[in-house]
Amino acid sequence: MIDIFSMQSLLFLIPVSAIIALIFGVYFLRDVWSRDKGTPDMQKISDAIETGAMAYLARQYKTIGIISIVLAVILAIAGLVPGFEKYLGVPVAIAFLIGAGFSILSGYIGMKVSVNANIRTASAARKSLQEAFKCSFRAGAVSGIAVSALSLVGLFAVFYAYYFLVGGQDMTSTLHAVVGYAFGASFAALFAQLGGGIYTKAADVGADLVGKVEAGIPEDDPRNPAVIADLVGDNVGDCAGRGADIFESTAAEIISSMVIGSAVIAVGLSANWVFLPLVLMALGLVASLVGILVVRIKDDGEDVVKALNRGYYVTIVLVLVFLAISTYWLLSPETSAWLNFFFCGVVGIVLGLAIVYITQYYTGDHKPVKDLAKSSETGAATNVISGISLGLESTVLPVICIVVSIIATYILGYYAAPDASQQFVFGLYGTAVATIAMLGSSAFILAEDTFGPITDNAGGIAEMSDQPKDVRDRTDKLDAVGNTTKALTKGYAMASAALAAFLLFAAYFEIVAEIKGETLEAVFNINIGNPLIFVGGLVGAVLVFFFASLAIRAVGTAAGEMIEEVRRQFRERPGIMKGTEDPDYKECVDIATRGALRAMVAPALLPILVPVVFGLIYRFVFPDVAPAAVGALIMVGTIVGVLMANFLNNGGGAWDNAKKYIEEGNHGGKGSPAHAAAVVGDTIGDPFKDTAGPSIHVLVKLLSTICLVTAVLFVVV
Repeated sequence: MIDIFSMQSLLFLIPVSAIIALIFGVYFLRDVWSRDKGTPDMQKISDAIETGAMAYLARQYKTIGIISIVLAVILAIAGLVPGFEKYLGVPVAIAFLIGAGFSILSGYIGMKVSVNANIRTASAARKSLQEAFKCSFRAGAVSGIAVSALSLVGLFAVFYAYYFLVGGQDMTSTLHAVVGYAFGASFAALFAQLGGGIYTKAADVGADLVGKVEAGIPEDDPRNPAVIADLVGDNVGDCAGRGADIFESTAAEIISSMVIGSAVIAVGLSANWVFLPLVLMALGLVASLVGILVVRIKDDGEDVVKALNRGYYVTIVLVLVFLAISTYWLLSPETSAWLNFFFCGVVGIVLGLAIVYITQYYTGDHKPVKDLAKSSETGAATNVISGISLGLESTVLPVICIVVSIIATYILGYYAAPDASQQFVFGLYGTAVATIAMLGSSAFILAEDTFGPITDNAGGIAEMSDQPKDVRDRTDKLDAVGNTTKALTKGYAMASAALAAFLLFAAYFEIVAEIKGETLEAVFNINIGNPLIFVGGLVGAVLVFFFASLAIRAVGTAAGEMIEEVRRQFRERPGIMKGTEDPDYKECVDIATRGALRAMVAPALLPILVPVVFGLIYRFVFPDVAPAAVGALIMVGTIVGVLMANFLNNGGGAWDNAKKYIEEGNHGGKGSPAHAAAVVGDTIGDPFKDTAGPSIHVLVKLLSTICLVTAVLFVVV
């Protein structure tokens, strides 16, 4: 029997870290909520944003809830089939519902904090940049802390309960049930990210094309009927969607690491190898808290980016320290090569940093974006051509970094194995440690990400309530930093998705190996030259393309409705442009809501239905190769998904910042032909970077988690 109460396992750090996080979260929340809410005009705008955001979430979560219950019932009933009871059934269904519920709760927390912090940030900007930054970043910290703690504690609680109440204190049975938690988290996150992305970009595209280009009015001008929908979209896409995304990332990757750890302990080692991912994430949460605390600016002239980087570097250093302590404490009693796994973690952290800087190079104020802005001088066509080229090029360096990292961590783990028969499993475990170490700073990363839409909304509130220019200048400065942090967060998510996806389909093969009674290395050898297996790879690749197509098309359809509505109001109600009549914001909010809810279901169900249907067909038609064919689907889908997400995120981010670079006065500035061309490019990039790209991060992980849960369906023993 495994003694999970062993102090050596450091499991006590999980509830302790959660309590510490809760204390700091409450402290930051009280500080934000105690701040002034500004003028009545500001509050009126903020209330409209909150009402629209919460109304959308209520309708979206109702849809997710209904589909989740249906899937849970199917999982429970499937457990009644002889031979399936160990891998499916009521325990898996309950874990699925808990994971989906906590993922939804994570999105709700991010949303609630954001829509209440934007007004307070706008009000604080009337005093100083320092106060506005403090308010917005601390609000982002509340979201980051809450989501990370909820993911960690929820997973630990489910594991603990199942180990004693369901798993019969058997590690393997417990992990099979807990895998449902990761599936639920990924399932709900895909809906949240995809639906939020469709909403925000439908509103943004409509507001930009008609407002900026056709009517020639500033961004967030109160005369634009789509402006409230646009501000609501920042919250439902970047806050609720990203909160659910980070939640499912940590949950899925911890569980897959624990599954790989169970393969290690199968050779006679202790449960410490399974618990190490939990411990690393708990310590990473503490490191993020310290990093958040050191982020501050002393006056309006201080560089905000440097302040954020300072906090991030402190977080990284602490994660490294905690990584050394935990790998030594947990692994050194059983292997003298614990340092190998410490360096695996170092590689993972360095990969995260490298991807962040590469993303910053391609989407920030550097040569690629400046060249893209210059191409706008000759029209929208050359802007679009240059943006697509830039996005395609931006996949090269990240892939090189990912390749080096996977090889390095696999080799470090490979040579840490006590004997040759265990080298393959230990190599995979090395990659698992790298993935978890990279995720150690996730609370800080999410704080930076949520900071972005809060400052964006604050700027909109300041503009619409006719605040003095110096107030808008402060919010614009924070908004510019927020755009950078959002782009960096997408790069971080892409890097973690690449390592995590490799880890997740490794966990899938571990479950297949257990069902078949073979070694992990034996089932992991997929012969892609076999036509029947090659077909699985093709299906995985086209699934990513079709998903991206549906997501982008949904934005185009909803944006078309938005554009027509804004044009109609300008045409039929001339008093709007004269400032003598208020536009109908509610109709635009309704268009974005209907468009998102109507379009999110089909693409979100694709990664669930396609691998399961494909695997079941193969089980009955080609049973000998069914597990391998599904594995090829996951592998190739992951590879194509990582490349596609990188292309979409970086291409879209570059288009956005090229437009902003022109708006700063370059190449003719606002209102110039180059600016009009750049706005077209930006609107094309909007669904790339904020709808399809981030959703594909979740898709590649959902592909693996659904196959983790349903692996028994594809294996004929």
